[in-house]
Amino acid sequence: MHEDLREKAKLAALEYLRAARADAPKRDYIPPSGKKIGDEELCAMIDASLDMWLTAGRFNDMFEEAFAKKLGAKFALTANSGSSANLIALSALTSPKLGERALKAGDEVVAVAAGFPTTVNPIFQNSLVPVFVDCDPETYNIRADKIEEALSPKTKAVFIAHTLGSPFDLDKISEICRRRNLWLIEDSCDALGAKFRGKYAGTFGHIGTFSFYPAHHITMGEGGAAVTSDPLLRKIMLSFRDWGRDCWCKPGKDDTCKSRFRLKRGNLPDGYDHKYTYSHIGYNLKITDWQAAVGLEQLKKLDSFIAARTENARFLAEKLAGLEEFIALPKAQAETEPSWFGFLISVRAGAPFSKRELVEYLEENGVGTRQLFAGNILRQPMITESGAPLRIGGGPIKRGNELGEADYALLPGTEAIMNNSFWVGCFPGLGERELSKTAAAIRAFAESKSK
Repeated sequence: MHEDLREKAKLAALEYLRAARADAPKRDYIPPSGKKIGDEELCAMIDASLDMWLTAGRFNDMFEEAFAKKLGAKFALTANSGSSANLIALSALTSPKLGERALKAGDEVVAVAAGFPTTVNPIFQNSLVPVFVDCDPETYNIRADKIEEALSPKTKAVFIAHTLGSPFDLDKISEICRRRNLWLIEDSCDALGAKFRGKYAGTFGHIGTFSFYPAHHITMGEGGAAVTSDPLLRKIMLSFRDWGRDCWCKPGKDDTCKSRFRLKRGNLPDGYDHKYTYSHIGYNLKITDWQAAVGLEQLKKLDSFIAARTENARFLAEKLAGLEEFIALPKAQAETEPSWFGFLISVRAGAPFSKRELVEYLEENGVGTRQLFAGNILRQPMITESGAPLRIGGGPIKRGNELGEADYALLPGTEAIMNNSFWVGCFPGLGERELSKTAAAIRAFAESKSK
């Protein structure tokens, strides 16, 4: 009887959803990103709702297992956003449980300035010092050949992103990290499904992070995950995610360690309840079972989503052929299979128009655009209005509010990306009509300015 009622609840919700879709107005504006969800996701949410568990439960367990298996990692740990996954990942490397390899205040972390702030923010939030290395304006990824000259005895980790679904030079960077004994965190929030030599990005380093925000490759609304194959890192990340506690029991479970009242930690009394013992200054960054239920259904569609993004990027490149004099299209690293988050375009030096002019024209004509996030993050108020310490390349430590044009000039590739680059949509929700409109608008503008 109960199962019959579940099915009736799902059917009623589906009937409503289909009616709402039928009444939805036709879209004229072409968004640069968006979600693609169907009946399966709604039914999964109904299932999770009827459980009335509310927090992370059976659906979360299933998602973590399925996500790790999909990527070929041993462990996956969900979080309430990709940004939180980044925070958990870097915070984990500060744990005393890592002994001499633990990051300490003042240690340095290699980063890039052309990207999203939440790849850099955890460095500052953990009292560490980011060391900014330039990006290649053709691939938009970090210049691997510039990393070693930026290292110092205090450099302990590399924390960088695969730009818009295109993997960075994993061969070179992994080799540097192994040889220099550096931690490597791959921010793969924009790169789920991207591969290097047939292996998924996010599984080469010690930790990989992912985002499931609606703009990303799969969605659960808000949501993210960190993956690792190191059981100690998994345990530490779990602690940071769940209040900093030492206990690893799942919600609603007790005494998984079989020593709940038999441990001695810190200066607590002998046998103090392990469930309420805290080893780290942590957070509460869990997801709900509703999110996990949606994520499970989305994960089943990941391969088709990646294929659609790949085909849409190919279609745009084909439609924009012949404009190479004015614009440059994205170039992938050798031996990679990008999983394009967006379609990057750069206005060439000497073109008869600027990026700003092209972007304004596209927006006025119903084609959505986005910057490569922060551009040069060193120019953002979060840096210029703070005294946070940082380094650029092999230079000395400076404060954010001390930087000037001479400092920005040390990152010429980053500056070029900020001034000349933007992206348009290639997500699965766009069809040939929308993509053709995007390409036609770019072509019409470029050709009008070249006369």
